[in-house]
Amino acid sequence: MAGMKPGSSRELGRTKTVAANRRARRDFEIIDEFEAGLVLEGSEVKSLRESKVALAESYARMADGELWLQSLHIAPYSHTGGAAGHDPDRPKKLLLHRGELNRIKARLEQDRLTVVPLSLYFKQGRAKVLIGLARGRRKADKRQAIAEEDARREARQEMGRSADHR
Repeated sequence: MAGMKPGSSRELGRTKTVAANRRARRDFEIIDEFEAGLVLEGSEVKSLRESKVALAESYARMADGELWLQSLHIAPYSHTGGAAGHDPDRPKKLLLHRGELNRIKARLEQDRLTVVPLSLYFKQGRAKVLIGLARGRRKADKRQAIAEEDARREARQEMGRSADHR
């Protein structure tokens, strides 16, 4: 792009992860994923750029045909200088296409699923959240998922070691 500095955050295709919800993939079986925009205030965006966010306890809820992110804590911006900032725990509206909202609503009602945020990031300068339609795992399922991840990790480590000994 003309006039764009290499390495700038507005470069096409560039993403900067702010927070990841690793616990969601352990506690839930992710069935489908959607990328959604967020309606934020200016001080919330500044706090996000400083990675002052708690994503682990948040979830999404459908209300009046719209999807709202609940319990997403964005800490007040540190450089406000005493000026009134934002409410750190206010619900944030998720921006999705109407067809995606209808599909999510149908799956929530039909399959008894939940919507959990998986990661929060900036894409082309805009705050985005990756949400997943998920089904809760039982304790035994969690143990199995952890064991499978450990086996994959060990296999990757062994492959790396065998490549080093050539």
